[in-house]
Amino acid sequence: MPRFLHTADWQIGRQYDRFGPEDGPALAQARLTAVERIAALATELAVDAVLVAGDVFDAQTISDRTVRRLFMALQGFGGPWVMLPGNHDAALAESIWSRARRLNAIPDNVHVLLTAEPLLLAEQGLAILPAPLTQRQTFSDLTDWFDHAPTPPQLLRIGLAHGSVQGILAEDIDSPNPIDPQRAVRARLDYLALGDWHGCRQIDDRTWYSGTPEQDRFKSNGAGQVLDVQIEAPGAAPQVKPVAMGEFTWLQWQRRLQVASDLDALIEELEQIERSSVISLTLEGELDLAGEQRLQAALGRAEARHRVLECQLDGMRLLPTEADIAALQADGYLDEVVGQLRDMQQADEPEVAREALAILAGLLRERQAGGAAV
Repeated sequence: MPRFLHTADWQIGRQYDRFGPEDGPALAQARLTAVERIAALATELAVDAVLVAGDVFDAQTISDRTVRRLFMALQGFGGPWVMLPGNHDAALAESIWSRARRLNAIPDNVHVLLTAEPLLLAEQGLAILPAPLTQRQTFSDLTDWFDHAPTPPQLLRIGLAHGSVQGILAEDIDSPNPIDPQRAVRARLDYLALGDWHGCRQIDDRTWYSGTPEQDRFKSNGAGQVLDVQIEAPGAAPQVKPVAMGEFTWLQWQRRLQVASDLDALIEELEQIERSSVISLTLEGELDLAGEQRLQAALGRAEARHRVLECQLDGMRLLPTEADIAALQADGYLDEVVGQLRDMQQADEPEVAREALAILAGLLRERQAGGAAV
């Protein structure tokens, strides 16, 4: 039974500048590490081939070093790798693929499909029909030729394309690289391996997006997987199994804190995340000083455990209780400042006032601790 891995959208060389010099390079390296894991999985499962449905690279301009590193990451699997140019690494007259050839970086077992013609892997039982992008965007369906392409009857007919299945995905994300939703039926394909949509998604019994193997955005769409595909014989239904592959999970949370139990629940959520993650957390509501201390301690622990923690606190107000203020011994002028900062949180820059109030409370606590020590 022929068996292959379907993957796409590696986007090697992608930069994550928004996350700074410590975390950005680690996220970029994770994309290369994911490829190494794919190679190891391919060897472990003894698959016949690995199909990559476009956007192997993030851009045409990435460095020669990164190009070489990508192809070195394939060494863990000695079988055929079949790669398709996508919109980020289109097969232009002068492209990253032509540069890779000049660098002599592409191993003999890697098939880069730059033209619309079948690749016959007779030993593996596969006939690959590719639809390579030769420019970043096209408004015609490059898979049209699949319908009339002859292939040996004993080989599986596998389509490989990069674009948007029309009328299936949300209208606002349909790309200018259209794919007929009936292509697998029209072209008598045993399987159509797609790239461009970064989540894992089944279109029909024979058509799948694998998604990117390393999640790269805050969407719960099944990213971070590859597809393990087995087809018993031409015409048989594919057996498709998603396999988790990514290192980091991307989580985007919005939470409202109104009572103490809300804070308890948030802290528990943060502590129950098992994998190192990229977390974007937006909070709104209000806390007293004790709650603020607990929140900051929990965020500090989460920041240490996870790859990235972005926390938006613009919607949070710090409202010291009368007991808080009394405990701080903020009498006289300091009492007035505390009151002014509480009021300023209702104005144009609530985050600045909130931070100032938190800093003042911290200084007052330190003063108290110093006095107690003396």
